[in-house]
Amino acid sequence: MALILEFIAQQWILVAALITVVFLLIYHESRKAGPSVSPQQAINIVNNQQGVFLDLREAADFKQGHIVGALHIPTAKIDSRMSELEKYKSRPIVLVCKMGQQAGAVGKKLKANGFEQVYKMTGGMMEWGSLQLPTTK
Repeated sequence: MALILEFIAQQWILVAALITVVFLLIYHESRKAGPSVSPQQAINIVNNQQGVFLDLREAADFKQGHIVGALHIPTAKIDSRMSELEKYKSRPIVLVCKMGQQAGAVGKKLKANGFEQVYKMTGGMMEWGSLQLPTTK
């Protein structure tokens, strides 16, 4: 441990550069999947720009309660069902999952397939529920 601290003290410029590069890499990778939006911002995007909610949860979770009018394509089936989303290619798509964790990977896939406006809803349905926003079964 003493050697690590000695190295950091002597090579602080290299350590600072490493930390900066790691931070920028994480930031860049997170932006490739689309920006994150709060549930309130997501509602505004869908209402004002004819966007659509895309629910990525499994069928059982979707049946327990989902956002009114949301499309349902589970994360595991997104590749095989990509053609269903073609008509939304130029419209905003807000990705919704259980806690906001899975939306990033799907966002990258959608961006790679030419979808222009992809957003991830922070907190997913857990956040939606905690804000007591309406759901349907």
